[in-house]
Formats: sequence, C-alpha cells, structure tokens
Amino acid sequence: MPQQVLAIARNAFVESLRQPIFFILVALSGILQVFNTWGTAFSMGYSSSAEVSGDDKLLLDIGMATVFVCGTLLAAFIATAVISREIEDKTILTVVSKPIPRPVVVIGKFLGVSAAIILAVITMVLFLFMAIRHGVMSTAADRPDQPVILFSTLAVLLSIAVAAWCNFYYGWSFPQLASVLMLPAMAIAYGLVILFDKEWKFQPFYEVSYWVGGHPRTEAEYARMLARGDAPPRDDPQLLRTVKYLTFKPQIAMACAAMSMAIMVLTSVAVAVSTRLGQVMTIVVCAGVFFVGLISNHAFGRHAYQNRHVAVVQEAEPVLLSRREFRADGDRYLVLLERAPEADLPPGTPFFYGPSPNGFGLTLRSMAQDGTIGVFVLEADDRRITIENRGNAPVSRPPETGDFVFPTPTRVSPVPAAIHGLIPNMQHFWLVDAVTQNNPIPISHLASLALYALLLISVFLALGIALFQRRDVG
Repeated sequence: MPQQVLAIARNAFVESLRQPIFFILVALSGILQVFNTWGTAFSMGYSSSAEVSGDDKLLLDIGMATVFVCGTLLAAFIATAVISREIEDKTILTVVSKPIPRPVVVIGKFLGVSAAIILAVITMVLFLFMAIRHGVMSTAADRPDQPVILFSTLAVLLSIAVAAWCNFYYGWSFPQLASVLMLPAMAIAYGLVILFDKEWKFQPFYEVSYWVGGHPRTEAEYARMLARGDAPPRDDPQLLRTVKYLTFKPQIAMACAAMSMAIMVLTSVAVAVSTRLGQVMTIVVCAGVFFVGLISNHAFGRHAYQNRHVAVVQEAEPVLLSRREFRADGDRYLVLLERAPEADLPPGTPFFYGPSPNGFGLTLRSMAQDGTIGVFVLEADDRRITIENRGNAPVSRPPETGDFVFPTPTRVSPVPAAIHGLIPNMQHFWLVDAVTQNNPIPISHLASLALYALLLISVFLALGIALFQRRDVG
C-alpha cells in the first residue's frame, strides 16, 4: 500500500506542476511583492525593535496575505485538476479499476498536491523575504536595494530562459520546469543577498549586542568596556545578550511556516470537496471555510469563554534576569499597566493574564484557594505591580506586552466552547501581529500549531474519503 500511495502522489505532483496556473500564480505572487514595496508607504507606522518597523509592518502584512491568497487559489485549482477533472474525464477509472482502495487514491492525491503547494509556497515566501529586505519605497529619495533587484531578477529570468530553451529543444513542460528551477534559483539569490548590504558591502549574518547600563552595546564597545572593568564578564548570568539578524528574519520565517500550515489545511479541504464538486464550487467552499475560521473567535469564542479584564500590560520585566522564566517558586515580575486598573488589585490578589480580552488561553487556568500555589500580587502602586509565582505554579510563560489582566479565572460555556473547538480557527495560524509587536514566537507554539493542523487535515481527508467512497466514477 505505501508504494501505491507514493505512485499516486508522484503522478499528482507532476500533474500539478504541469498546470499552467501553477507557474502563473507563483509568478503573480512575485510581481505583487514588487508592487507591495511601492504601495504600502505612509501607513503611519512607527519604529520599534521588532524585525520589521514603520511602513515595513504593513508590507509584511500585505505580503503574507498575498502569499496566502495565491496559495489558497493554487490549492483549489490544482485539487480540482487532479481529482474533479479526472472524474469528469473518466481517467480516474484507470486507477480505481485496479485493486487499489479508494482511500489510497485520496491520500495519494493529497500528498502529491501538498508537495506541489509546498514548493510553490516556499518560492513565494522567498519573494516575500526579498521584498522585506528591500523595504518600502516611501519617497522618491529612497534608494532601491540593488542586490535584491539584481539577484532576484537574474534568478527569475534564468529560470524562465532555461525552461523555455528545454521546452523548445526537448519538448519538456515549461510550467513544470520553470516552477521547479525557480525555487533553487531564488534560494541562491537570497543567500547572495544576505552577504551584501544595500551599498554592496559585505555584511555579517548577525550582530550581537550586550545590554550594559541599560543600553545595547556592540561587540567592540563591550570589549572596550570589559577591558576597562566597566562591564560584567561574559559568563555573568545577569548579562543580557541579544542577537540581531541583519537580513534573515527568523520570526518572520516562523510566521510564514504557520501560514503554510493554514494553506495545507485548506489544501485538504480542496481535495476533500473536489471529490464531489467542480472547480468553482471548490474555491467557494475553501473561501467559506477560511471566512468561518476567521470569525469563529468573534462568533463563538466570545460566548464560550467569559471573563472581564481589568487592565492591559504595557511592559513586563523580571526582577532578576536570571529568573525570567517565571516558573519557580519566588520568581517575581514587575508589571507596568497601560492605565490604572478598573478594579483594586491589593497585595494577595490572584493575577491571571493572557492574550485574549475574554480570558481565553490564560497562562494559568486556576489557583489554590489558600494562596499557596498560583500567581499573586505582591506589591501594587497605581500602574506598577509586582507579581510573584508561589508554589511552582505551572505558568506557561511570563507576562508580556499586550496581555490582558484578570483577577478571576475564566468561566467556560460548554455548548459555544464545543462549537468553537470544532470549527477550524484560522486566527491561530496568523502570527503577523506577534512579529510586528516584537513578541517572540516560541518553537513550542509552532509545534502545537503543527499538531492542530495535522488534526484538521486528518478530519478533512476522512471526510473526503467518505465522499469519494460512494462516488460513481463510471
């Protein structure tokens, strides 16, 4: 059976690459990224320490939306090409007439289409990375990023030229070869861009900063201060060391990985629906699943999880840098609120916090009523509050900027919570806000998203198998 699945997947992968729409949407994504660098200026952005700042925040948002829309359309078009069209043309009979179970056909088709989508999405993300490196052209005085323009143009033109030459002389499929060649070509181009700055000067891959005296110091400045005895040694646990990547943006890469998982989920929807419906209706259903997934938090989540926040965290920092994990007994954090809390938070008050204003996803679900285990207010002075972890309370993370503060745990309504849990929540896969607000995305969160995506894909593929099981293809 694995050989049958791989054979069907290989055929679906090749057939997907040969579709003209495949190359058209990949190329269209690259063209739109070029226009994004021109059309996202004057977005009233402001500078910050995030991987993108100012107008580049809107560039990242629109750029990722471009990749997502192109990827979703590509999934719908390809899924109908390799399943629905084969059913209509009766070519699927050459497979199902053999001793091959129909579930194997659906799984193999999904794997082949997914491999093609992943190839396309990686190429489109490389276009996005080139656009982020180039930045927004806010004024006519802004200088274009010449390495980006040169290397990306050469990569695209070389891929098209080789594909056209092989198509003319050998009869090879132009869309297939151009799409396959563009991925390594763009990867090499981006690798070359990393080596140079906008002025064609060699640049390091990253810069290290040491926070001394409340200010970041470069490697050279820290070495001079260390020689004078004005800085702590490198092995000091309280010395804060930060790494800034000059061109490659790891947080944006993780956000793109999460977005790719959402595209894979919609690919499974397209494969499942295409066993019964045509191309137009497949696109409509994919758009509907995406739309319902976007509004599920507002439509059902706000009724499922009920709580009332009393404040919003503006800044949070550990009292001791060596204990910033905030998971051991006695760990303390100094929290600055955006404004005075709407309710009194005297010492001893339970302190719950989380990313949602209705109390969904609290970092700590409950506390001991006797005050021995949990997070409690230690000191309170208007907007400045010191909190303490008592009894090794299982806090998933320390407080962060933008967290909502609650003095009570969240109440859960079973029926809306069940509906909210059954509907695919696409908001989980959209991590642009975390990048622009400089909230690091932990690897554990990405792993949780991967498990969630795998569960959704399994459910939709099971639905597709059920729909295809009794489909008349004769």
